[in-house]
Amino acid sequence: MNNQQTVGRKTIALNKRARFEYHIEERIEAGIALEGWEVKALREGRVQFADSYVLLKDNEAYLFGCLVNPLPTVSTHVTPDPTRTRKLLLHRREIDRLVGAVDRRGYTVVPTAMYWSRGKVKVEIGMAKGKRQHDKRKTQKDRDWERQKSRIMKRG
Repeated sequence: MNNQQTVGRKTIALNKRARFEYHIEERIEAGIALEGWEVKALREGRVQFADSYVLLKDNEAYLFGCLVNPLPTVSTHVTPDPTRTRKLLLHRREIDRLVGAVDRRGYTVVPTAMYWSRGKVKVEIGMAKGKRQHDKRKTQKDRDWERQKSRIMKRG
């Protein structure tokens, strides 16, 4: 990511598990429909994003399994549902392309990151293919080697 894309972008949550489980081939930025208490909770970083997934239904995209824990100061007249289904805001062409990729080419749509962009919450979703077991082992092995290599270089 270059410097222009990172200006005004602050990460709320990353889905590291998605990068381990899938080969992510294309990323798309989507808006998300939130309630007021959810925005306040996101500002405090009270979100669990790892087990969430995207469901495409009736030409709309929904985020399932994202847990946003409400703040204890939420108003008394609001009954917060921490695991409610949230609608993702995408253009019609983007939804049609995602539906086509899932139906015809066997892709999976997974959320990879949640971040602030110009005062609004955005979700980065990726079109992904599942990794096989040997691919996961290779990823783990490469990560361990990079860590070990940096330790060796640090010692001199």
